[in-house]
Parts: sequence; structure tokens; C-alpha cells
Amino acid sequence: MALNLLVINTKNPELLKSQYELLGLDFKHHKHGNGPYHYASEQDRFTFEIYPLTKSMTKADDSIRLGFSVKNVFETINNIKNSSWIIQSNPANTEWGLTAIIQDLDGRKVELKNE
Repeated sequence: MALNLLVINTKNPELLKSQYELLGLDFKHHKHGNGPYHYASEQDRFTFEIYPLTKSMTKADDSIRLGFSVKNVFETINNIKNSSWIIQSNPANTEWGLTAIIQDLDGRKVELKNE
């Protein structure tokens, strides 16, 4: 089994898309039927989507923790230093490899790990 889809919701889809683009994701604007416009990034049979909050949501779910493998954690952290990302922990060697933790504008923690 492999994860092939992950959807997150936000009150600021455009801003959140811009944040995740700094990590190397490439998004396209989508709309399915009567659903809302949203952003989708597809890589290696995995789709990562950013949707606006639904009418029943008052805020984004900040308890989700995401993880992405990147080519170079140090370079990625350096590229986001002057952005809206919050760097929670700089790259460090862990039992899972070279890893850093950052936080997106909705408060989700994102783990970056060298490929």
C-alpha cells in the first residue's frame, strides 16, 4: 500500500500554495464539477491538494504533521529563511537521517528529510 492523495484545507489557499512551492512543489489550479477551486501538485503517483476551508470549518487542522523528502535539507532551509515559514528546528542528524522541522502558516509541522 502507498499513500496517493493528501488534502489539506486553509483559509488562505494562495498563500499556502506559495509556501509549499518554496519546498519544490509545483501546483496547478483545479476544479472538479461543482467543487471549489483548489491547488494540486502531482509527483510520483502522489497528489497533494490545498483546498479552501469548508463551510463547516472555522480554522485549518493544525494537528496534521507532514513529511517531505527533499534533495538537500540545508539548501531548502536556507531558501525559506526569509519567507513565512517558521523554522522550528534546524537540520540535525537523527535516527531517521538529516531532518529539520518547519511550520506552515496554519500551524502544521512539516518534517523535511534528505532524500
